[in-house]
Amino acid sequence: MMFNKNKIKKQKDPIWIHIILIISVFLVCFPLVFTIIKSTQSLVEVTTPSLKIGTSFFSNIKHIWIDYHMHTYMLNSLSYAFIITLGKVVLSLFAANALVFYQFRFKKFIFAFIIITLMFPIEILILGLFEVVSNAPASSFSEFILWILNPMELLFAPTKYGFGIGDTKIAIIIPFLASATGVFLFRQQFLSIPISICDAAKMDGVNSFQFLFRILVPMSIHTIGALTLIQFVYIWDQYIWPRIIIQHDSAQVIQVGLNAIQSAGDSIQWNLVMAGAFVTIIPPLVIFALLYNSFMKGYALSSNK
Repeated sequence: MMFNKNKIKKQKDPIWIHIILIISVFLVCFPLVFTIIKSTQSLVEVTTPSLKIGTSFFSNIKHIWIDYHMHTYMLNSLSYAFIITLGKVVLSLFAANALVFYQFRFKKFIFAFIIITLMFPIEILILGLFEVVSNAPASSFSEFILWILNPMELLFAPTKYGFGIGDTKIAIIIPFLASATGVFLFRQQFLSIPISICDAAKMDGVNSFQFLFRILVPMSIHTIGALTLIQFVYIWDQYIWPRIIIQHDSAQVIQVGLNAIQSAGDSIQWNLVMAGAFVTIIPPLVIFALLYNSFMKGYALSSNK
C-alpha cells in the first residue's frame, strides 16, 4: 500500500513542551552564566544585583592564581585525577576480563561483593579508611602475623596497623584506584562480545594480554571513554577525603583551595570566589568536550544491555 508523502503531516509538539524545555535550559545554564559574569566584576560590583560584565576578570584570576596558590591546587588535582582515572580503567579492565573469560571458584560471589561496595559511599568508610591509611604499620612481620592470628584482637582492633602514609599524595591516590562501577561496565561490555571472537583468538595463539589489549580494549573504546569521564569528574570533585588526610597546602586539591579563598579574611571576597569557581570548572568541561561522543555511545551501549 502506497502513501502520498505530501499528505503525511509532521506532528508538532505542543507549545507547553517547548516552554518547559526553555525554562529547564535556563535554570541549568543560569548558575554557570552568573558565575562567569560575577568573576569579571570587582569587589564593589559583585555584591550588587548587576549582571553587567565587568573589567576585573584578569586581575581576579591573577590574584587567586598567585596569592592563593591556585596553580598548585590545580596541578595537584589534575595529577590526582589523571593517575587515579588511569588506575581505575586499567584495574577495572583486568578485573572484568578475569570475571568474564576465566573460570575459578566463587566468581559470582566475588562479583556480587564488588557490586555491594557500590552501596557504601566514601563518607561511610572515611573513619576506618583514615585509620588504615594513617596508622603506622607493624614493626615486624612476626608482630603482624600474631595480630592476624588473634581473632579477638582482629575483631575489636581491625585498624590497629595501617600503611603509615597519611599526609602524603599517595594517601589520596591509593584508596581510590579500584572502581566497582568500572568493573560492572566492562563486564557488561565483555559479555556482549561474541564467543566466536574469543575462539578465533585462541586458535591464532593469542595470549591473555594480547587478547585484552589487542581485541577487548579496541572493542570497548567507548566504554573506556565513558568511564574515564565519569571517574575524572568524580575525583576532581573530591573534597572531604583530601581535607581530612592532607595537612599541608602543597599537596591539597583545588576544591579545598576554593574553600580557602572563601574562608580568607574577615569578609568573603565574592569576586575572587567566583573567579576560583570559574577556574575550577574548566578542566571537567574540557574533558567532557573531548569525551562527549565516547560518553554518549558508551552510555547507550550500557543502557542496551
